[in-house]
Amino acid sequence: MKSIVILISGQGSNMQALLEADLPCRVAAVISNRADAPGLEIAKQHGIATEVVAHRDHLDRESFDTTLAHCIDRYQPDLIVLAGFMRILTAQFVARYQGKLINIHPSLLPAYSGLDTHARALRDGVKIHGCTVHFVTGDLDRGPIIIQAAVPVLMNDTTATLAARVLHQEHRIYQQAIRWFCHGYLSLTADGRVLLKRMEQPGCALITPGLE
Repeated sequence: MKSIVILISGQGSNMQALLEADLPCRVAAVISNRADAPGLEIAKQHGIATEVVAHRDHLDRESFDTTLAHCIDRYQPDLIVLAGFMRILTAQFVARYQGKLINIHPSLLPAYSGLDTHARALRDGVKIHGCTVHFVTGDLDRGPIIIQAAVPVLMNDTTATLAARVLHQEHRIYQQAIRWFCHGYLSLTADGRVLLKRMEQPGCALITPGLE
């Protein structure tokens, strides 16, 4: 059975959804860069080992990433899962775990990389928004895309209502990506493209608002 390590910085709602999803893998540890992250207590309640690698204890990103990597490597995971981990990782760290490091982002990448994705989507008046699971590369939020989920943007949406609709889909697609990885269906080609075995793709268009 494959093992994963989950990295968090806060509440860890995606982490909690993964812990409750009966995934075909062992969650070896949950690691946070913040000792006060509420997600650590949730992980402990599920019997998961927890670690804290505080970024404030390090002078620069390189030394923090080195300590974090040593902590991760003690658990020898097959996959490292970023679940609300609010640190930009160095190129050296990302290269160390190439093809083994995934993230979920609250937008339909490559649109709205970075922060405040829901507010920016509402401001631009887009009609379809969503979330993306992708492999992490040195180019922030630009790694190979594994799976996406789209939701309609409603006329009366606020950032809170839109965020909640997207988060529900995040909880669905993140566990799917991990299942694919654990079953050996998910891999990266030599040129950095995602290869999915047994993938089914509907051929219909998604149109919102609907046509009359």
